Amino acid sequence: MNLLRALVLAGLATLATSPWVAEAQPGPRAEPGLIIVALADHRPALPAVGGTARASYRRGAGYGPGLGTEATAEGLARDFKLQVEDGWTIAPLKLHCLLFRLAAGADSATVLAALARDPRVVLAQPLNQFETLAIPDVAPDKPAYNDPYVGLQRGFMAMDVAEAQRWSRGAGVRVALIDTGLDASHPDLQGRVLTERNFVAPARGLPAGGERHGTQMAGVIAAVANNRQGIVGIAPEAQLLAYRACWDAEAGRSARCDSFTLARALGAAIAADADIINLSLSGPADPLLQKLTEHAVRRGIIVVGALPAGGRAEGFPGGVPGVLAVRSLGDTTGGTQALSAPGRDILTLNPGGSYDFASGSSLAAAHVTGTVALLRALHPALNAEQAQRWLAAPAPVNACTAMRHLRSLALCTP
Repeated sequence: MNLLRALVLAGLATLATSPWVAEAQPGPRAEPGLIIVALADHRPALPAVGGTARASYRRGAGYGPGLGTEATAEGLARDFKLQVEDGWTIAPLKLHCLLFRLAAGADSATVLAALARDPRVVLAQPLNQFETLAIPDVAPDKPAYNDPYVGLQRGFMAMDVAEAQRWSRGAGVRVALIDTGLDASHPDLQGRVLTERNFVAPARGLPAGGERHGTQMAGVIAAVANNRQGIVGIAPEAQLLAYRACWDAEAGRSARCDSFTLARALGAAIAADADIINLSLSGPADPLLQKLTEHAVRRGIIVVGALPAGGRAEGFPGGVPGVLAVRSLGDTTGGTQALSAPGRDILTLNPGGSYDFASGSSLAAAHVTGTVALLRALHPALNAEQAQRWLAAPAPVNACTAMRHLRSLALCTP
Protein backbone atom coordinates (compact mmCIF):
# COMPACT_ATOMS: atom_id res chain seq x y z
CA MET A 1 0.00 0.00 0.00
CA ASN A 2 1.60 3.33 -0.97
CA LEU A 3 1.79 6.32 1.35
CA LEU A 4 -1.11 8.23 -0.21
CA ARG A 5 -3.43 5.24 0.10
CA ALA A 6 -2.33 4.70 3.69
CA LEU A 7 -3.10 8.33 4.56
CA VAL A 8 -6.48 8.17 2.83
CA LEU A 9 -7.59 5.07 4.69
CA ALA A 10 -6.23 6.35 8.00
CA GLY A 11 -8.71 9.23 7.74
CA LEU A 12 -11.65 6.85 7.64
CA ALA A 13 -13.21 4.93 10.51
CA THR A 14 -11.28 1.98 11.93
CA LEU A 15 -10.26 -0.37 9.15
CA ALA A 16 -10.94 -4.06 9.36
CA THR A 17 -7.66 -5.87 8.72
CA SER A 18 -8.83 -9.41 8.04
CA PRO A 19 -8.30 -10.50 4.42
CA TRP A 20 -11.21 -10.62 2.01
CA VAL A 21 -10.90 -12.39 -1.30
CA ALA A 22 -13.77 -13.20 -3.60
CA GLU A 23 -13.42 -14.01 -7.24
CA ALA A 24 -9.93 -15.19 -6.40
CA GLN A 25 -10.27 -18.85 -7.29
CA PRO A 26 -12.95 -20.79 -9.13
CA GLY A 27 -14.85 -23.05 -6.77
CA PRO A 28 -16.75 -26.28 -7.32
CA ARG A 29 -19.89 -25.86 -9.38
CA ALA A 30 -22.03 -28.57 -7.75
CA GLU A 31 -22.28 -30.08 -4.28
CA PRO A 32 -21.32 -33.75 -4.63
CA GLY A 33 -23.93 -36.26 -3.53
CA LEU A 34 -26.84 -33.79 -3.39
CA ILE A 35 -29.46 -33.07 -6.05
CA ILE A 36 -32.67 -31.04 -6.31
CA VAL A 37 -35.87 -32.54 -7.71
CA ALA A 38 -39.08 -30.56 -8.29
CA LEU A 39 -42.54 -32.14 -8.38
CA ALA A 40 -45.87 -30.60 -9.34
CA ASP A 41 -47.82 -29.60 -6.24
CA HIS A 42 -51.44 -28.53 -6.54
CA ARG A 43 -52.33 -28.01 -2.89
CA PRO A 44 -54.64 -24.96 -2.75
CA ALA A 45 -53.27 -23.34 0.41
CA LEU A 46 -49.51 -23.07 0.75
CA PRO A 47 -47.16 -21.26 3.16
CA ALA A 48 -45.07 -18.25 2.17
CA VAL A 49 -42.82 -18.71 -0.81
CA GLY A 50 -39.53 -18.32 0.97
CA GLY A 51 -40.17 -20.99 3.53
CA THR A 52 -38.15 -21.06 6.73
CA ALA A 53 -34.44 -21.40 7.20
CA ARG A 54 -33.42 -25.01 7.49
CA ALA A 55 -31.82 -26.31 10.64
CA SER A 56 -29.54 -28.43 8.48
CA TYR A 57 -29.79 -30.52 5.32
CA ARG A 58 -32.52 -32.79 6.63
CA ARG A 59 -36.25 -33.21 6.42
CA GLY A 60 -38.00 -30.98 8.89
CA ALA A 61 -40.99 -28.83 9.68
CA GLY A 62 -40.68 -26.93 6.41
CA TYR A 63 -41.63 -30.07 4.47
CA GLY A 64 -45.26 -29.46 3.52
CA PRO A 65 -46.54 -30.78 0.20
CA GLY A 66 -49.96 -32.20 -0.52
CA LEU A 67 -50.48 -35.86 0.30
CA GLY A 68 -50.21 -36.97 -3.33
CA THR A 69 -46.97 -35.09 -3.78
CA GLU A 70 -45.52 -36.57 -0.61
CA ALA A 71 -46.38 -40.06 -1.83
CA THR A 72 -44.67 -39.29 -5.14
CA ALA A 73 -41.58 -38.07 -3.30
CA GLU A 74 -41.45 -41.24 -1.24
CA GLY A 75 -41.84 -43.32 -4.39
CA LEU A 76 -38.96 -41.53 -6.09
CA ALA A 77 -36.78 -41.93 -3.03
CA ARG A 78 -37.50 -45.65 -3.00
CA ASP A 79 -37.09 -46.19 -6.75
CA PHE A 80 -33.84 -44.26 -7.08
CA LYS A 81 -32.39 -45.10 -3.64
CA LEU A 82 -32.43 -41.48 -2.54
CA GLN A 83 -32.58 -39.98 0.94
CA VAL A 84 -34.77 -36.91 1.54
CA GLU A 85 -32.66 -34.22 3.20
CA ASP A 86 -35.10 -31.30 3.02
CA GLY A 87 -38.05 -29.96 1.06
CA TRP A 88 -39.98 -26.78 0.48
CA THR A 89 -42.88 -25.52 -1.61
CA ILE A 90 -42.64 -22.67 -4.14
CA ALA A 91 -46.23 -21.48 -4.29
CA PRO A 92 -46.11 -19.23 -7.39
CA LEU A 93 -44.60 -22.02 -9.50
CA LYS A 94 -46.84 -24.73 -7.97
CA LEU A 95 -43.77 -26.85 -7.32
CA HIS A 96 -42.56 -28.84 -4.36
CA CYS A 97 -38.77 -29.05 -4.30
CA LEU A 98 -36.81 -31.79 -2.61
CA LEU A 99 -33.18 -31.93 -1.64
CA PHE A 100 -32.10 -35.56 -2.09
CA ARG A 101 -28.87 -37.29 -1.11
CA LEU A 102 -27.65 -39.94 -3.54
CA ALA A 103 -26.83 -43.45 -2.45
CA ALA A 104 -23.15 -44.09 -1.80
CA GLY A 105 -21.30 -44.64 -5.06
CA ALA A 106 -24.18 -43.44 -7.26
CA ASP A 107 -23.27 -41.36 -10.30
CA SER A 108 -25.16 -38.06 -10.15
CA ALA A 109 -25.27 -37.56 -13.93
CA THR A 110 -26.80 -41.00 -14.44
CA VAL A 111 -29.37 -40.52 -11.68
CA LEU A 112 -30.32 -37.04 -12.91
CA ALA A 113 -30.75 -38.29 -16.48
CA ALA A 114 -33.05 -41.07 -15.27
CA LEU A 115 -35.05 -38.67 -13.11
CA ALA A 116 -35.45 -36.27 -16.03
CA ARG A 117 -37.13 -39.06 -18.00
CA ASP A 118 -39.49 -39.93 -15.14
CA PRO A 119 -43.00 -38.52 -15.79
CA ARG A 120 -43.41 -37.76 -12.09
CA VAL A 121 -40.57 -35.23 -12.20
CA VAL A 122 -40.86 -31.61 -13.38
CA LEU A 123 -37.21 -30.73 -12.88
CA ALA A 124 -34.04 -32.51 -11.74
CA GLN A 125 -30.71 -30.75 -11.33
CA PRO A 126 -27.49 -30.71 -9.32
CA LEU A 127 -27.23 -28.64 -6.15
CA ASN A 128 -25.21 -25.95 -7.90
CA GLN A 129 -22.72 -23.68 -6.18
CA PHE A 130 -22.37 -19.93 -6.69
CA GLU A 131 -19.87 -17.33 -5.57
CA THR A 132 -19.83 -13.62 -4.92
CA LEU A 133 -17.82 -11.35 -7.20
CA ALA A 134 -15.74 -8.87 -5.22
CA ILE A 135 -12.06 -8.78 -4.36
CA PRO A 136 -9.94 -6.59 -2.07
CA ASP A 137 -8.52 -3.59 -3.81
CA VAL A 138 -4.99 -2.66 -4.66
CA ALA A 139 -3.88 0.93 -4.89
CA PRO A 140 -4.32 2.39 -8.37
CA ASP A 141 -1.15 3.53 -10.11
CA LYS A 142 -2.27 7.16 -10.11
CA PRO A 143 -4.79 7.62 -7.30
CA ALA A 144 -7.03 10.61 -7.87
CA TYR A 145 -8.39 10.73 -4.31
CA ASN A 146 -7.74 14.02 -2.54
CA ASP A 147 -10.75 14.24 -0.20
CA PRO A 148 -12.30 11.76 2.22
CA TYR A 149 -15.68 10.04 2.01
CA VAL A 150 -17.91 11.15 -0.90
CA GLY A 151 -14.91 12.52 -2.75
CA LEU A 152 -13.38 9.05 -2.62
CA GLN A 153 -16.41 7.31 -4.10
CA ARG A 154 -15.27 6.79 -7.66
CA GLY A 155 -18.48 5.14 -8.81
CA PHE A 156 -20.67 7.77 -7.15
CA MET A 157 -18.75 10.58 -8.84
CA ALA A 158 -18.36 8.93 -12.26
CA MET A 159 -22.07 8.11 -12.48
CA ASP A 160 -23.13 11.68 -11.66
CA VAL A 161 -25.20 10.39 -8.74
CA ALA A 162 -25.23 13.68 -6.83
CA GLU A 163 -27.22 15.32 -9.64
CA ALA A 164 -29.59 12.34 -9.86
CA GLN A 165 -30.20 12.60 -6.11
CA ARG A 166 -31.60 16.08 -6.57
CA TRP A 167 -34.68 14.30 -7.93
CA SER A 168 -34.76 10.99 -6.08
CA ARG A 169 -33.06 9.17 -3.23
CA GLY A 170 -34.92 5.90 -3.61
CA ALA A 171 -37.49 6.55 -0.89
CA GLY A 172 -39.92 3.68 -0.38
CA VAL A 173 -38.17 1.29 -2.78
CA ARG A 174 -37.60 -2.21 -1.34
CA VAL A 175 -34.34 -3.80 -2.44
CA ALA A 176 -33.87 -7.50 -1.70
CA LEU A 177 -30.15 -8.03 -1.15
CA ILE A 178 -29.51 -11.77 -1.60
CA ASP A 179 -25.98 -12.16 -0.37
CA THR A 180 -23.97 -12.99 2.73
CA GLY A 181 -25.08 -11.60 6.05
CA LEU A 182 -24.42 -7.93 6.71
CA ASP A 183 -23.62 -5.63 9.61
CA ALA A 184 -26.99 -3.96 10.13
CA SER A 185 -25.55 -2.07 13.11
CA HIS A 186 -23.02 -0.23 10.93
CA PRO A 187 -23.50 3.53 11.48
CA ASP A 188 -23.91 4.03 7.73
CA LEU A 189 -26.77 1.49 7.58
CA GLN A 190 -28.85 2.82 10.46
CA GLY A 191 -32.52 2.69 9.51
CA ARG A 192 -31.84 1.18 6.10
CA VAL A 193 -32.26 -2.56 6.84
CA LEU A 194 -35.97 -3.33 6.99
CA THR A 195 -35.63 -7.05 7.63
CA GLU A 196 -33.01 -9.79 7.92
CA ARG A 197 -33.55 -13.49 7.19
CA ASN A 198 -31.05 -16.33 7.20
CA PHE A 199 -31.46 -19.22 4.74
CA VAL A 200 -28.06 -20.76 5.46
CA ALA A 201 -27.68 -23.80 7.70
CA PRO A 202 -26.52 -23.01 11.27
CA ALA A 203 -23.45 -25.14 10.63
CA ARG A 204 -22.26 -22.20 8.53
CA GLY A 205 -22.52 -19.77 11.39
CA LEU A 206 -23.19 -16.06 10.99
CA PRO A 207 -20.46 -13.97 12.66
CA ALA A 208 -21.78 -11.66 15.35
CA GLY A 209 -20.68 -8.58 13.44
CA GLY A 210 -22.06 -9.67 10.09
CA GLU A 211 -20.16 -10.65 6.95
CA ARG A 212 -18.12 -8.57 4.58
CA HIS A 213 -19.58 -9.04 1.10
CA GLY A 214 -23.19 -8.31 2.03
CA THR A 215 -22.09 -5.27 4.05
CA GLN A 216 -20.11 -3.99 1.07
CA MET A 217 -23.07 -4.29 -1.30
CA ALA A 218 -25.44 -2.69 1.20
CA GLY A 219 -23.11 0.29 1.49
CA VAL A 220 -22.93 0.92 -2.24
CA ILE A 221 -26.70 0.64 -2.60
CA ALA A 222 -28.06 2.44 0.43
CA ALA A 223 -25.49 3.90 2.85
CA VAL A 224 -27.04 6.75 4.84
CA ALA A 225 -26.60 10.28 3.50
CA ASN A 226 -25.88 13.42 5.52
CA ASN A 227 -25.02 11.67 8.77
CA ARG A 228 -21.64 13.38 9.14
CA GLN A 229 -19.64 10.21 8.56
CA GLY A 230 -18.65 7.66 5.97
CA ILE A 231 -20.07 7.47 2.48
CA VAL A 232 -23.33 8.01 0.60
CA GLY A 233 -25.26 5.18 -1.03
CA ILE A 234 -26.54 5.48 -4.57
CA ALA A 235 -30.10 5.28 -3.16
CA PRO A 236 -29.69 6.34 0.49
CA GLU A 237 -33.40 6.22 1.28
CA ALA A 238 -34.10 2.77 -0.17
CA GLN A 239 -35.08 -0.04 2.21
CA LEU A 240 -32.99 -3.21 2.30
CA LEU A 241 -34.43 -6.70 2.70
CA ALA A 242 -31.31 -8.58 3.76
CA TYR A 243 -31.55 -12.27 2.83
CA ARG A 244 -28.54 -14.34 3.78
CA ALA A 245 -28.14 -17.06 1.16
CA CYS A 246 -24.33 -17.01 0.96
CA TRP A 247 -21.64 -17.55 3.56
CA ASP A 248 -17.99 -16.66 3.97
CA ALA A 249 -15.74 -19.48 2.80
CA GLU A 250 -12.22 -20.18 3.97
CA ALA A 251 -9.65 -17.42 3.61
CA GLY A 252 -8.62 -16.75 0.04
CA ARG A 253 -11.92 -17.77 -1.55
CA SER A 254 -15.18 -16.13 -2.54
CA ALA A 255 -18.24 -16.25 -0.35
CA ARG A 256 -20.34 -19.25 -1.42
CA CYS A 257 -24.03 -19.94 -2.06
CA ASP A 258 -25.96 -22.89 -3.49
CA SER A 259 -29.16 -23.62 -5.39
CA PHE A 260 -31.02 -24.44 -2.17
CA THR A 261 -30.22 -21.25 -0.26
CA LEU A 262 -30.65 -19.01 -3.29
CA ALA A 263 -34.01 -20.56 -4.19
CA ARG A 264 -35.36 -19.92 -0.71
CA ALA A 265 -34.09 -16.36 -0.67
CA LEU A 266 -35.56 -15.65 -4.12
CA GLY A 267 -38.87 -17.08 -2.97
CA ALA A 268 -38.79 -14.84 0.10
CA ALA A 269 -38.02 -11.78 -2.03
CA ILE A 270 -40.98 -12.55 -4.30
CA ALA A 271 -43.27 -13.11 -1.32
CA ALA A 272 -42.13 -9.82 0.23
CA ASP A 273 -43.03 -7.98 -2.98
CA ALA A 274 -39.54 -6.54 -3.41
CA ASP A 275 -39.12 -3.89 -6.09
CA ILE A 276 -35.56 -4.92 -6.97
CA ILE A 277 -33.45 -8.02 -6.31
CA ASN A 278 -29.67 -7.61 -6.20
CA LEU A 279 -27.62 -10.74 -7.01
CA SER A 280 -23.95 -9.80 -6.79
CA LEU A 281 -22.86 -13.37 -7.47
CA SER A 282 -22.36 -15.80 -10.32
CA GLY A 283 -22.43 -19.49 -11.10
CA PRO A 284 -23.65 -22.06 -13.61
CA ALA A 285 -27.02 -22.09 -15.34
CA ASP A 286 -29.59 -23.39 -12.86
CA PRO A 287 -33.09 -24.46 -13.98
CA LEU A 288 -34.80 -23.91 -10.63
CA LEU A 289 -33.25 -20.51 -10.03
CA GLN A 290 -34.07 -19.51 -13.60
CA LYS A 291 -37.74 -20.41 -13.10
CA LEU A 292 -37.91 -18.35 -9.92
CA THR A 293 -36.11 -15.40 -11.48
CA GLU A 294 -38.30 -15.41 -14.59
CA HIS A 295 -41.36 -15.50 -12.32
CA ALA A 296 -40.01 -12.49 -10.41
CA VAL A 297 -39.47 -10.57 -13.66
CA ARG A 298 -43.01 -11.40 -14.82
CA ARG A 299 -44.30 -9.94 -11.55
CA GLY A 300 -42.52 -6.66 -12.27
CA ILE A 301 -39.55 -7.17 -9.97
CA ILE A 302 -36.33 -5.85 -11.51
CA VAL A 303 -33.49 -8.34 -11.03
CA VAL A 304 -29.88 -7.17 -11.25
CA GLY A 305 -27.09 -9.75 -11.57
CA ALA A 306 -23.30 -9.64 -11.75
CA LEU A 307 -21.30 -11.11 -14.64
CA PRO A 308 -17.98 -12.87 -13.95
CA ALA A 309 -14.94 -10.97 -15.19
CA GLY A 310 -13.62 -12.46 -18.41
CA GLY A 311 -16.09 -15.33 -18.14
CA ARG A 312 -19.23 -16.48 -19.89
CA ALA A 313 -22.59 -14.76 -19.58
CA GLU A 314 -24.74 -17.89 -19.93
CA GLY A 315 -24.86 -18.83 -16.25
CA PHE A 316 -26.97 -17.61 -13.33
CA PRO A 317 -28.03 -14.91 -12.83
CA GLY A 318 -26.64 -12.91 -15.76
CA GLY A 319 -27.79 -15.35 -18.42
CA VAL A 320 -31.45 -15.41 -17.35
CA PRO A 321 -33.75 -13.52 -19.76
CA GLY A 322 -34.96 -10.26 -18.26
CA VAL A 323 -32.10 -9.90 -15.76
CA LEU A 324 -30.07 -6.69 -15.92
CA ALA A 325 -26.63 -8.26 -16.37
CA VAL A 326 -23.80 -6.03 -15.15
CA ARG A 327 -20.05 -6.12 -15.71
CA SER A 328 -17.28 -3.88 -14.43
CA LEU A 329 -16.01 -1.08 -16.63
CA GLY A 330 -13.33 -2.40 -18.95
CA ASP A 331 -14.66 -5.95 -19.05
CA THR A 332 -16.31 -7.35 -22.18
CA THR A 333 -18.35 -10.22 -20.72
CA GLY A 334 -21.94 -10.23 -21.98
CA GLY A 335 -21.38 -8.36 -25.23
CA THR A 336 -23.57 -5.42 -26.14
CA GLN A 337 -26.46 -6.48 -23.90
CA ALA A 338 -24.50 -6.18 -20.66
CA LEU A 339 -24.53 -2.95 -18.66
CA SER A 340 -21.16 -1.49 -17.63
CA ALA A 341 -20.77 0.22 -14.26
CA PRO A 342 -17.91 1.14 -11.91
CA GLY A 343 -16.40 -1.86 -10.20
CA ARG A 344 -12.83 -0.89 -9.35
CA ASP A 345 -11.49 0.95 -6.30
CA ILE A 346 -14.97 1.34 -4.80
CA LEU A 347 -15.06 2.76 -1.28
CA THR A 348 -17.73 1.00 0.75
CA LEU A 349 -18.59 -0.38 4.17
CA ASN A 350 -16.96 -3.16 6.16
CA PRO A 351 -18.38 -4.90 9.24
CA GLY A 352 -17.61 -3.27 12.56
CA GLY A 353 -18.28 0.30 11.49
CA SER A 354 -15.29 0.48 9.16
CA TYR A 355 -14.63 1.29 5.50
CA ASP A 356 -12.37 -0.03 2.76
CA PHE A 357 -11.94 -0.24 -1.00
CA ALA A 358 -13.06 -3.24 -3.02
CA SER A 359 -13.30 -4.22 -6.67
CA GLY A 360 -15.31 -6.63 -8.79
CA SER A 361 -18.51 -6.92 -10.78
CA SER A 362 -20.39 -7.40 -7.49
CA LEU A 363 -19.80 -3.70 -6.86
CA ALA A 364 -20.81 -2.82 -10.43
CA ALA A 365 -24.12 -4.66 -9.98
CA ALA A 366 -24.75 -2.83 -6.69
CA HIS A 367 -24.24 0.52 -8.45
CA VAL A 368 -26.87 -0.44 -11.03
CA THR A 369 -29.27 -1.64 -8.33
CA GLY A 370 -28.98 1.69 -6.54
CA THR A 371 -29.59 3.57 -9.79
CA VAL A 372 -32.68 1.48 -10.55
CA ALA A 373 -33.96 2.30 -7.05
CA LEU A 374 -33.66 6.03 -7.82
CA LEU A 375 -35.73 5.55 -10.97
CA ARG A 376 -38.28 3.21 -9.40
CA ALA A 377 -39.01 5.69 -6.62
CA LEU A 378 -40.18 8.21 -9.23
CA HIS A 379 -41.72 5.70 -11.62
CA PRO A 380 -43.14 2.72 -9.67
CA ALA A 381 -44.27 1.04 -12.91
CA LEU A 382 -40.68 0.87 -14.18
CA ASN A 383 -40.00 -2.61 -15.57
CA ALA A 384 -36.85 -4.47 -16.54
CA GLU A 385 -37.14 -3.68 -20.24
CA GLN A 386 -37.43 0.06 -19.60
CA ALA A 387 -34.61 0.01 -17.07
CA GLN A 388 -32.33 -1.83 -19.49
CA ARG A 389 -33.05 0.71 -22.22
CA TRP A 390 -32.61 3.77 -20.02
CA LEU A 391 -29.37 2.51 -18.48
CA ALA A 392 -27.73 1.06 -21.59
CA ALA A 393 -27.20 4.21 -23.62
CA PRO A 394 -24.99 6.02 -23.46
CA ALA A 395 -22.60 3.52 -21.91
CA PRO A 396 -21.39 3.23 -19.22
CA VAL A 397 -24.35 3.52 -16.84
CA ASN A 398 -24.90 7.10 -15.68
CA ALA A 399 -27.50 7.80 -13.02
CA CYS A 400 -28.09 11.36 -14.16
CA THR A 401 -28.53 10.44 -17.82
CA ALA A 402 -31.02 7.73 -16.84
CA MET A 403 -32.84 10.23 -14.63
CA ARG A 404 -33.40 12.53 -17.62
CA HIS A 405 -35.96 10.03 -18.93
CA LEU A 406 -38.09 11.14 -15.96
CA ARG A 407 -36.74 14.61 -15.15
CA SER A 408 -35.62 16.42 -18.28
CA LEU A 409 -34.10 19.30 -16.28
CA ALA A 410 -31.41 17.10 -14.74
CA LEU A 411 -28.04 18.75 -15.43
CA CYS A 412 -25.69 15.92 -16.26
CA THR A 413 -21.92 16.28 -16.50
CA PRO A 414 -20.84 16.10 -20.17
